[in-house]
Order: sequence, then C-alpha cells, then structure tokens
Amino acid sequence: MSKKHIEEAVRLSLETYFRDLRGTEPDNLHDMMVRVMEKPLLEVVMQHTNGNQTQAAELLGINRNTLRQKLKHYQIK
Repeated sequence: MSKKHIEEAVRLSLETYFRDLRGTEPDNLHDMMVRVMEKPLLEVVMQHTNGNQTQAAELLGINRNTLRQKLKHYQIK
C-alpha cells in the first residue's frame, strides 16, 4: 500500500466520521486523530521489528525513550 492509499483510507474514514456526526461539531479533532492512529501504528511497527525498540524508533523517526513512553502509555508490550 502506498502513501497515497493510506491518505485515501484516512480521507474516507474522516468523511464517514463527519457524516455520522449528523451536524454535531467534533472537539479536538487533531488530538482524537493522533490518539486513534498512534496506537495501531506503534503496534504494527513493533510487530514488524519483532519488538526491537531501537529499530522501531528509527522507522518512526522518534527517540527510543519517546517510543518507550508511548508504548507504556498505550500499554503495548
């Protein structure tokens, strides 16, 4: 799946989300999206790297300590 496909999947999901709101305005949409996307991102990257936090941090472009904090926050082992 390319970056374009991922963007399209996110776009379609957001369109469905807004349609399901039926006129109600969401609060803190950016924060919600980060929370909703970050956990599965971390889970998949950790699986892809067979739990290697150094490799996962490199793939994500974040510091290993930041990764550890996020894993703890989302209770990902």
